[in-house]
Amino acid sequence: MSMTTGTQTWVAAGPAGTVGSIHRDGENFMVRVRMEGDARGPYPTLEAAKRALHATLGPGADRPEFREH
Repeated sequence: MSMTTGTQTWVAAGPAGTVGSIHRDGENFMVRVRMEGDARGPYPTLEAAKRALHATLGPGADRPEFREH
């Protein structure tokens, strides 16, 4: 028995608005940061992708709120 996962998207919003998004395609999670052309990843879990996106915001940045879209 195999399990198939589809695509999902989470939008990351901070105090200044949308800062990026996470896209799931199958088992991989890719991070897109606002104002950057290329996606980062793949990451093995959603939590790893969330941490990676938060890290791109720089030291002292608040962790964005992630909403499935």
